[in-house]
Amino acid sequence: MTPTLARHHLPHAGATARVDWRERARDWAEIQERMLVPLYEAVYERLEVNSETRLLGLGCGAGLALLMAAARGASVTGVDHGADERLALARERLEPGPWGTRTRGDARIVDGSVRTAATAPGAPAYNLVTAFEPVAGAAGTEVDLEEQLTAAVPLAEHGAFVVLAGWGPPERCSASSVLRVAAKLADPQGDGGRWRPSRRDDLEETAQHCGLRPDGSGRVACPFGYADPGSAVRGMLSTGLFDAAIGATEPAQVDKELAEALHPYRRPDGTVWMPNVFRYLVARIP
Repeated sequence: MTPTLARHHLPHAGATARVDWRERARDWAEIQERMLVPLYEAVYERLEVNSETRLLGLGCGAGLALLMAAARGASVTGVDHGADERLALARERLEPGPWGTRTRGDARIVDGSVRTAATAPGAPAYNLVTAFEPVAGAAGTEVDLEEQLTAAVPLAEHGAFVVLAGWGPPERCSASSVLRVAAKLADPQGDGGRWRPSRRDDLEETAQHCGLRPDGSGRVACPFGYADPGSAVRGMLSTGLFDAAIGATEPAQVDKELAEALHPYRRPDGTVWMPNVFRYLVARIP
């Protein structure tokens, strides 16, 4: 839904000139990213994240999940690549003291590969690795995530927790019908779409491929709620899942079809409400 709802891929040439990435990052941070707060809270509560937690956040994006962990006293490091605008917002958020949030002074945001997020010589290894960007959702995300996890494992201690997240069953995710618009516009022939619903075993398969040992799972309701249809369109576009559609067609057409797909979820008061369920897997590093 980042990352975070989907990895902020580097756009292909057709989409580059059509998107204001600074504005898109703001829309993500101010509208869409908060939709996953129930997921972050459920994971942190289950794993008792506190001042003893040394967290490495993969695909950290604008850093809201890191900020929430830091507010619990955790030492946090976020790493992402090719999301400069979002990372700038993450750095602002994690500066000690802004917005009245208590954070530690050792928070780090790393732009680059996971290997550049290694702890300082002599410092304890990470004991929690999070990958909150949903497994599946966009083409290539599973392979990309597996590469990140493989690189992250040597940076964490034995027995460390690793958390993967993904969409719940399509029938319980209202956003699935909206995201099918992205797939249709990006690939009208239907022979290689850029989005697909999650499968039941996506998280377990990813963990297995990376040599991780599953240690429990859970489901969390993460409804997408917007003040008005315009905010809903901006929020959904900020996920990056419509970038291929923008490159293949025109922004105006994407906006139009996205607004039509959102119409069934519009309430009489003008707000937009889409119930969704996300799933997370807790695994351990052997």
